[in-house]
Amino acid sequence: MSEPAPYPLLLVPILKEKVWGGRRLTEFGKDLPAGLLIGESWEVADLASTAPGGGGGDPARSLIADGEMGGRTLHDAMEAWAGHMMGTSLPTPAGNFPLLVKWLDAAQHLSVQVHPTAEYVVAHPEANLKTESWVVLDADSGAHLYLGLQPGVTGAEVARGARDATLPEMLRTFPAIPGEAHHLPSGTIHALGAGVLVAEVQTPSDTTFRLYDWAVEYGRAGRELHLEPALECLDFGDPPLPVKAPPSAPDFPLVATDHYWIRQLRPGVAALEGSHPGTGQVVMVTKGPVELGASDGSFAAVELSKGDTVVVPAACAGVLEIDGPEGSEALLVGG
Repeated sequence: MSEPAPYPLLLVPILKEKVWGGRRLTEFGKDLPAGLLIGESWEVADLASTAPGGGGGDPARSLIADGEMGGRTLHDAMEAWAGHMMGTSLPTPAGNFPLLVKWLDAAQHLSVQVHPTAEYVVAHPEANLKTESWVVLDADSGAHLYLGLQPGVTGAEVARGARDATLPEMLRTFPAIPGEAHHLPSGTIHALGAGVLVAEVQTPSDTTFRLYDWAVEYGRAGRELHLEPALECLDFGDPPLPVKAPPSAPDFPLVATDHYWIRQLRPGVAALEGSHPGTGQVVMVTKGPVELGASDGSFAAVELSKGDTVVVPAACAGVLEIDGPEGSEALLVGG
């Protein structure tokens, strides 16, 4: 039996209960289980396994919601469409989709944490490199982000601060401004502040080393900390400055790394015609509706709402059209 021709894949979100989570992902079209605090909606995932303290230890593979591939996994599409799926983009060495993409709702502060660096992974092959970026979608008045250390802070001071609850005083803070993108290279100490919603794009790893979990501030049982590996990964340099697209820009680069890029699209300003042909990519709708179509009619047009996320195979990218009314916005992500 032959496989269907490639088409943009609407995926089923994987919802994650978190002690710091809230209920605001309903604003992004998520059907949240009653009574649970949901901190993350994994929009694009193709992980053979997850960290026990992150994804729960089980595999996390997105299910396809629509079309002839409906009910199968993103990994099935990777295998079925092979080069037509990724094009010149590279899958992981295991043949998995090379990005993990999420919506995050922080009702409380996330733990102060770092992620494995390339150098750490060489010495610890069981770990996975993790670099990530946030695009702020909404924020309460006065909400902020913790990114990087104050100048001159030493590893010994970080270790002491993690134990005596003074670590937050050593962190740099940035106001959480909707539309701003923050890149967090692996090794950057960070925490998402309370009252912030973000889109998160990262390499396909959920390995986290916690240094501080706000147990005193929130009166909750602190989760396991990982001080020794965190200090081994810690980068003492300044984090990259935030980037925000000008209001009139229809297509603006927010983040560019060795692992992925993120662009801000405003199809209400100007429709996008043709999108990085030859590469697999992801469309995240931050303000809907947005319509995806094909200039050559090779796949049926689909209307997306705020919070929808679609994987666009490389075979479709060159003919992809993204349109929408005034005020519509989306993030375009590729590797």
